[in-house]
This record gives sequence, C-alpha cells and structure tokens, in this order.
Amino acid sequence: MAVNGGAAAPRSVTILGSTGSIGCNTLDLIARNRSDYRVEALTANTNVELLARQAVEFDASCAVVADETRYGELKEALSGTSVEAAAGEDALVEAALRPADWVMAAIVGAAGLRPTLSAIQRGVVVALANKECLVCAGDLVMDSVTKSGATLLPVDSEHNAIFQVFDFKQKSAVEKIILTASGGPFREYSLEQMAQVTPAQAVAHPNWDMGAKISVDSATMMNKGLELIEACYLFGLPGEKIDITVHRQSIIHSLVAYIDGSVLAQLGSPDMRTPISYALGWPGRMASPSPRLDLAEIARLDFEKPDTVRFPSIRLAREALDAGGAGPAVLNAANEVAVADFLGGKIGFLDIARTVEETLGKLVRSHLHSLEDVIDVDREARIAAAELTAACRVSA
Repeated sequence: MAVNGGAAAPRSVTILGSTGSIGCNTLDLIARNRSDYRVEALTANTNVELLARQAVEFDASCAVVADETRYGELKEALSGTSVEAAAGEDALVEAALRPADWVMAAIVGAAGLRPTLSAIQRGVVVALANKECLVCAGDLVMDSVTKSGATLLPVDSEHNAIFQVFDFKQKSAVEKIILTASGGPFREYSLEQMAQVTPAQAVAHPNWDMGAKISVDSATMMNKGLELIEACYLFGLPGEKIDITVHRQSIIHSLVAYIDGSVLAQLGSPDMRTPISYALGWPGRMASPSPRLDLAEIARLDFEKPDTVRFPSIRLAREALDAGGAGPAVLNAANEVAVADFLGGKIGFLDIARTVEETLGKLVRSHLHSLEDVIDVDREARIAAAELTAACRVSA
C-alpha cells in the first residue's frame, strides 16, 4: 500500500453506508489510491442511483440497498455488470459478513448496529463512524471486539484525535480527555431565537459538511453527548474523566490530559478525509487532500464552556450514562425520532431535547444482556418519543 508501514496491497474494503458523507469521502480517498484497495461491498439506505454508480465505478462485488422496495431499481441499474444486487436488512448483515479486510461502519443511527456487530464478529478492522452503536450497545460491542480480536478504529474526528494521542500502554497516566465542540450554528442564539429555528438553518453547519441528522445533532449539541458516551467505551474511562469544551474554529479536534500536566492535542483542518485516511491507512498513514493548516493565518483559537441551559443535551447524555443500563439506548432512540420529526417540520427545534428528556423520564432503566434487549428497548423508546412529538404537534 501507499502508506508507511501499512499492509500489502490491495486491501479489500466494504463500506456500510457508501452514499452518505462519510462513505463518499472514503471512496474519494480510495479513488486517489486505486491500486491499494479493492471494493468488496457497498450499501445504502435508499439512494439507488448513487449506489449503482459507485458500485460500477469501483467494480464492487456486491451492492445492497436497505429499502427492499428499491431492489428492482437497483437490479435494473446494475444489469449488464458483474455487481451482485441485494436488498433488505438481512442483506446488509450479509454485506458486513463478506470477506473484506477493512469495513467502514457508516450507517447512520441504530440501524447500523446489526451490520456493524456482524463485521466486528469477523475479527477484522472496523472503522467506526456510527457512534450510535456504542451508545446503544457499548458493552455488547466492546465484548464482541475482545472475543473476536477485531480492531476498532474511531472515525469521528474527536475520537480519532484522541486515539492518535492516547497512550494505551499507560492508561493510568491519563487524567482526562477533552472533547471539543464547534457549538453549532446557534451557539450565540437566545432560547427565544432557537425556538424559531428552521430545519434549513439547523443543517447549515458553519464548519463541517455533514448529513442532515448529524448536522441537527451538532446544532442541539446532542452529538457531543453521544460522543461522550462513545468515548467512555472506546477508551475505558468513566464519564467524570471526560470534559467538553466549545472550540468554534474546529481546528483542535480533541485533547488528552496526563497526570504530569501535559496536554496532547491533534490538530487539522475541518475535513473528514483526515480521520478517514488515518483509519484507511492504519497502521501506517496515507496521503490526504485535506487543506493544510496555517496557524499564523488562523492566528487565534477560542475556547469556552458549553451552556447546558440553552443546550441541555449534554446534561441529558450524562444523566443517561449515569443511569446505566438502557439509559443511553433510550436517549439515542428518542433523539432519532425527535430529529426526524423536526426535519419533517412537525416539531420545533427546542422540542428535540424536550422529547428526549421526557422519554428518559418515562421508561424504566433495565439492563441490556443481548442484541434483542437493545432492539426491544429501542422500539419502546421510539414509540414513547413518537407519542410525545405527536403531543407537541397537537399543542402547537
């Protein structure tokens, strides 16, 4: 491979969620290093047109669309090619089980849990861009990593940054980790202004180019709450050893503080191709077209504490984490429902956090011993959250 210390070429790759932002950026990097990678399988939720184009361009062995009703379209789009077409949830799992050395887990939300677990159970390198997997089923996922011998590489820019500067051999020397947050587009809005926010405003992130759901999570700062929970599992630290600071320039992607007073940080331009390239090239590094930093031009880096009154999602995430058991899974499910209804124009921006908090208050905390337990809790939380958002529409 065209990396320092990497494995011999070509590395076979499966991308779960190839038509989203992470998937497209991953394929962009592969396109720049075609001789080093071979694409095994690509999957998408509903975007058949783009999925088919990607599969043909990268000569994938298999293409899968999650929406079973789109199978005919995919089959027709791939007619005359050697690409195998499939559809449905079981087909997503089968794609994850295909013989690839490296799997990008980039399916958004809890829908990515089963395919991601399947890839992990194969014992391969899994690049994790789906934070909801660890939020919903952290113990199950990490136990599977241990049993299978899989390597889990975080792709979120924050966790990827921590991974690069975290001394796993001297974990006891880590005092805390510090997740940075851009603060989103409404960091200076009053509650009255935030009540009037539209979906179009919420998806317009000032620093990052992301999908709609993740952009809304950034605007509510729920993404930082989910990342806090994810970090606990990835790095084996309790919640009290994880701080969050608002850093509006998104240049320092996260930091690790050590007991001797040293604080190590990873810096880079806000371009997801940097953490993706780190995971794609691991254990070496590969070239990335990301813009290079000019610190003299940037001139200043600003930091401030997050406002948990205007942005209660961080508090809710800590409460869910402290509650343990099903708490984080309930938090995630309620948030997914609320964000979808907000994007659909059914509830207001402030109703998102309100729905999550009330759902957390309604459901009994229970332990999760299996994937079936996670699925059951996720379903119950979605039903409860949907009832709450329906009430918001009626009262409005």
